[in-house]
Amino acid sequence: MTDLFEQSSQKLDAAITEIQHAIATGLANKQRLFETMRQLYGEGSANGAWSQRDAFDLLEAALTRHMAGLLNKPQMLHQISEISALIEALPTHTVRSEDQIRFQQFSTPADLAALCVILAQPLATDIVLEPSAGHGALVATLPDVSALHLNEIDPRRHEKLALLFPQATTTGIDGAMLASHLDAAVQPSLILMNPPFSRSMGRGADEFAAVRHLRAAITRLRQGGRIVAIMPDWFTTSAKLAKIYEDTFASCTVRTSIRLDKCYHKQGTSVAVRLYVIDKIPGQIRPAVLARQTVADVASAVPIIKRVTAEPDCEPRAVPPKAKPGALFKAMRATPITKPVKARAAQAPKIEALAFSTLDKPRVLGEQSGVYIPYRPSRVDIVGAREHPTPLVESVAMGSIPAPIPDYVPALQDRVLQESLLSEAQIETVIYAGNAWQQYLPGLFVPAEEGVGLQLDEQGRAYRKGYFLGDGTGAGKGRQIAACILDGWLAGRRKAIWVSKNESLLEDARRDWSAIGGLAADVQPLSNWKIDQAVPFREGILFVTYPTLRSQRQEATRLKQLLDWAGEDFDGVIAFDESHEMGGVAGGEGARGTKSGSLQGIAGVLLQNNLPDARVLYASATGASEVNNLAYAVRLGLWGPGTAFANREDFISQIRAGGIAAMELVSRDLKALGLYQARALSFAGVEYEILKHDLTAQQIAVYDTYADAWAILCAAAHNTCYREVAIMRRNAA
Repeated sequence: MTDLFEQSSQKLDAAITEIQHAIATGLANKQRLFETMRQLYGEGSANGAWSQRDAFDLLEAALTRHMAGLLNKPQMLHQISEISALIEALPTHTVRSEDQIRFQQFSTPADLAALCVILAQPLATDIVLEPSAGHGALVATLPDVSALHLNEIDPRRHEKLALLFPQATTTGIDGAMLASHLDAAVQPSLILMNPPFSRSMGRGADEFAAVRHLRAAITRLRQGGRIVAIMPDWFTTSAKLAKIYEDTFASCTVRTSIRLDKCYHKQGTSVAVRLYVIDKIPGQIRPAVLARQTVADVASAVPIIKRVTAEPDCEPRAVPPKAKPGALFKAMRATPITKPVKARAAQAPKIEALAFSTLDKPRVLGEQSGVYIPYRPSRVDIVGAREHPTPLVESVAMGSIPAPIPDYVPALQDRVLQESLLSEAQIETVIYAGNAWQQYLPGLFVPAEEGVGLQLDEQGRAYRKGYFLGDGTGAGKGRQIAACILDGWLAGRRKAIWVSKNESLLEDARRDWSAIGGLAADVQPLSNWKIDQAVPFREGILFVTYPTLRSQRQEATRLKQLLDWAGEDFDGVIAFDESHEMGGVAGGEGARGTKSGSLQGIAGVLLQNNLPDARVLYASATGASEVNNLAYAVRLGLWGPGTAFANREDFISQIRAGGIAAMELVSRDLKALGLYQARALSFAGVEYEILKHDLTAQQIAVYDTYADAWAILCAAAHNTCYREVAIMRRNAA
């Protein structure tokens, strides 16, 4: 097998060399290219051994080798026009393959790649990384550097890279995951990149794919290093993208942004691009040099590049000299005085298990004030976590019950603690939610054929337990939901469902997700797609409102659309924010008689019933205020096997009969099981002043007149209703 692989590599290397010679002699046409492919594979393309797309890939590899050996690299800027002329003489790429579209394989034109190297101003000491290397066009004209690391996810291109750059280290991971998947020992000081623009691995169509790749590269780049990136034309300082742009370039200085219009036409596309030069040092993220004019081609950009490289803001990177012993004051005199720049918080990609210790003996309760006591986690002590910004309290009844000792250890980014993105109480929620999700309800179930219940069945499935977050306003329920999703996200569960009250809360969800390191584009509303359309958003967080969840049109329903996207083995988080919106699922007695269950409550329960392995998170400040507000919480194990209640109806009737005291007992029991938590903001130290407004005689008279009128209207309505009831009874008799 090894001999066959070596023979194949040798034949491929010979084919690349043959096309390289054709490029050098001006004989690189389609006929020559296809003939070389026939010799390489021993047959033509008709039998499917190779395609025209494979032939163009061979041409790109040969051009990379040609560029690496041809140029006078110190004078490369003056050779851009020659390179552009060379490309124009080559065949135009006229076909695309499924792999090319899937991996967004539009290789960097040789003249644009040379331009990138000029702007990079590489140093001999640089460790260079190309995250989506393709055939290595971006590094073909690099001078000698300390180390070269090439990453390419496509196996065929990866094979060619090993032949073209034998001295380089090569890997084959997703470029968007460099921050977490690339070997920690690789700490590049220079990154040259041309990421996919509109598709991501696992997500399919993804308009923010390039931003994900750029963020991963910035995260992995060494402090003080440089990135030269070819980005989509739309990624700029526009009002629409201001937040994403600013978050991406936190702790960076954007030296240059240059727009190029038609530099990819030989690759078969007319897409415009924007060239960025980024240094990983705090500074100005809106570049002073911004080429607003449209540059028709790469050769036309040379005068701009000359001006850019001459600007003081884009001076060559220099390694700061080490001060000699005893030369401290000389070094200080030699250091130019620079304007202080406000530092931005740097992104830290390290993911590690959360460090916390469990307490065998519950933490001592704080001093009681009224019916409340100060809140601190009763069973965990989280290393490095700060207390909640505003003091939290818990009712005496709830505080007297300690939570159980958890054995789940979440994995979060270390910046969560370093930058205090989550408080101690919020991290505790992540621990206990994860701990609850390790457990399953006793018994095997299948969804009932009628209604919204589950019925025992030996051929059924086990249902994962859920967790109820009952915190009040100000405790940060949205941030806690996002943190629970992030815990699963970092563990590889890249699908989640976020259900909320209305569409206006979408931006709140994006804000909370972005605050802990996510990208706002990860959260997409289900309403972006038609009700009968398959959701192409393969990875991320689908945001759906309760009214949307219950909607349907003929045979198409949003619930089915959501279930099809999730898949029957879905094990991500379903977060029911404002979960009391499902409170009417059980129906009951109303002012006008018996009410049937609410459609959105039914839809929410059916979503849970059809995804037994989902990690269900309920979040509501009024969850335990009325028994019907727990009827939708089918994952808490409140009824059924192992409980005192045969079914939901039995639970509701008996707890309703017990009143608020019974509801309090349910809440305490759930906390004791590690399935519920309810904290609220403390009003300690809050000052208030009573403002009294004395009514004038005229205001009192107006109020009395309206009160008398209202009493007359109510009496009339009562009499009308009484007469109608009497008539109905008489007719019935």
